[in-house]
Parts: sequence; C-alpha cells; structure tokens
Amino acid sequence: GRKFPSFVGYKITMIEKDFVYQIVSDFLKQKEDYFLVDVAISKANAILVEIDAFEGVDIDTCCEISRFIESKLDREVEDYELEVGSVGITSPFKILQQYQKNIGNEVEVLTKDGRKWVGVLVSAEEKFFTLEVTKKVKAENSSKKQEITESINFSYSEIKQTKYTNCCKITPIKKEPINKRIIPQTIKINKPIIIIASIIS
Repeated sequence: GRKFPSFVGYKITMIEKDFVYQIVSDFLKQKEDYFLVDVAISKANAILVEIDAFEGVDIDTCCEISRFIESKLDREVEDYELEVGSVGITSPFKILQQYQKNIGNEVEVLTKDGRKWVGVLVSAEEKFFTLEVTKKVKAENSSKKQEITESINFSYSEIKQTKYTNCCKITPIKKEPINKRIIPQTIKINKPIIIIASIIS
C-alpha cells in the first residue's frame, strides 16, 4: 500500500517568550511614545506581539518591529508565524502604561469581589489608581436625587479587569431644512482602528 512519511522524532524548536519580549523591548527604546503590552507564543510557535502608544499605533512601526524580530530569529532553526499589532481598544488593561494612557477617559473597573464601577480615570501610580465616580443620591429634606462625585482609590491587586468603555463616539451632524422639508440627521461614528502586521513563514 501507499506509504506516508513518519514524523516520529520530529520536534519543533520552541521560541522563548522572554527572548521575543527582550527583542521588542530593545527596538522600542528608540520609540519613546510606544510600549510593549504583551507577547504570547503558542505551542506551534505562533507569535503574537501586542504594542500600544500614547499617540496611537501606526502600521509602519508594526512592520518595522516584525522585520526586527525576523532579523533576530533563525528560520532554519525555528519555524514560526509572527503577528504584530496594536492592542484592542476595549481589551482589559495589562500594564501600568495603559492606565496612564487612559487618564481622563471613562473606564470600567471590575474588582475580584464582583463590584463594578464606571468612572473617569484621574490618575495612575505604581501601586494604585484613582477613579472619579459620579452617582445620584437622595438629598436631605427632598424627594429629588442629586449628583455627587467622589474619588475612589484602587490597588491593582484587587482588580479583576479594567477597560476603556467609550470606544465609539457618536456625533450628530445637524443639517438645515431645504424647501421646508425636514432632513434627517446624519450620524457619524468614529470607529477605532486596530493595526496588525503579520508575517507567516
């Protein structure tokens, strides 16, 4: 009958996560606005590099990082798939710089004990961050509720996840009626762009 090649003894050389992390970190030393968020490597050597920047990620930088990683790896030794991209805009924060980038933005915080908070991120330090939360409370001697704002400090150790919430800003554009007819408003949606540069061997 037909014989098939045997793969007994075939072994994929695993690429170390720390090695790729160091390669990207070395490259980003020349990019002050950029920072490395995470590196993930599957058992099949599929490498995913997530980066971010305080002023936004551009595709040219993703391609530069891909080429730089390629120059440090030997395809004759390790076979791999490489993907470099910006972190998802609504993905949970993983590092301090993501908190710092989102100061002034509305975020959602979920604590490990199940409490959920939505507010404006006002500061992010090494050990804790501060959220400004607005809520309605019943005023004394009145049936009406009034809004109050309070600042709440969270340590990172008590957080299950924090993420940016206001991903799509909807801006109505008003138009004047023409010939006494009512023209519907046009809705303009500014969607986030996630940049990915992939190199598949």
